[in-house]
Amino acid sequence: MNEDKSARYHRLRRRVSVASTGAAALLLAVLILTGGSIALRDTAARLGGGSFPLTIVVYVLLLALLSELAQLPFAFYQGVTLERRYGLSTQTTGRWWVDRLKADGLGLLFAVAGAVILYAWLRWTPGLWWLLAAICFWLMLVLMAQLAPVLLLPLFYTFKPLDRPALAARLVALAERAGARVLGVFEWQLSDRTRKANAALTGVGRTRRILLSDTLLAEHSDDEIEVILAHELAHHVHHDIWKGMALEGVLLVAGFSLADRVLSAAAGQSGFGAKDDVAMLPLLLLAGGAVSLGLLPVVNALSRAHERRADRYALEMTKNSAAFVTAMKRLGAQNLAEERPSRLVELLFYSHPPMATRVEAAQAWAGNHP
Repeated sequence: MNEDKSARYHRLRRRVSVASTGAAALLLAVLILTGGSIALRDTAARLGGGSFPLTIVVYVLLLALLSELAQLPFAFYQGVTLERRYGLSTQTTGRWWVDRLKADGLGLLFAVAGAVILYAWLRWTPGLWWLLAAICFWLMLVLMAQLAPVLLLPLFYTFKPLDRPALAARLVALAERAGARVLGVFEWQLSDRTRKANAALTGVGRTRRILLSDTLLAEHSDDEIEVILAHELAHHVHHDIWKGMALEGVLLVAGFSLADRVLSAAAGQSGFGAKDDVAMLPLLLLAGGAVSLGLLPVVNALSRAHERRADRYALEMTKNSAAFVTAMKRLGAQNLAEERPSRLVELLFYSHPPMATRVEAAQAWAGNHP
């Protein structure tokens, strides 16, 4: 693998991600500091006929439109220009736009629903709204984890039962050994979008299923696919999904709690009304974003710990360190993974250990388990 090429690719991806986040935060700050958010609220109130729920809906639509305009250039550069430059994209520009519109549509539905719930709690229980909102949003996350494989992913991707009976049986047996009942093994069509490979164990309970990208199936041996799935099964065995959900709950409570303090301080100032004034929504988003961004290194550190443990589980379950090493190297080459990022980059941006670290850990394990 050309490490210099992968390092440049990921450096550019990080830069555009930081720039996109900065643009979104700048937009929110400008709306607050210039009175633009108040003007948006007044426009929304007129268009909504003075109805409180309709004002919320129209305001969110207007804010979403401005946010999309601010972030679209970064999204196009990252999703189209950069992927083509480094030979990873196989999709047409038209396909990218279709997926973008679908994602925006879904995001808008969730944003409107979330805002209506949020401001209903703000109006009904201004003292405890932040806790009740955090609980509601957490329950929505749990519901989405169950429904995503059934309702959301098929909107973007094509799935079909894996037409390799021996491999499918082998993977179902592996899942049963791990105590994870699955609905089946499905081929996930990614080749019409990217050359990258992926595998996943998606869903919770009755919606759990194994997904293998066609790009993975085309390039990896059955042994390599088995050890990759064993890694994914480890997250089920160690309840990492629910631990992640619990962490999301903590972040929601912390974010909404800070937002409550910010809204309380801003209420009645500079043309803002009470805490349920939708014109202060940018303040709420900035507060929540600040909590998420500030705790990101902690979240990433916990995630890396889970991934290291999942790697060890995969090695112990399959006893096939050779397949693990070749799978990691092949995935690294196929996905243009950065082998050895700097320690600072790893701390700030990496939810998984770097590829070289994973390979070295597997080789060390093999040395201790001849």
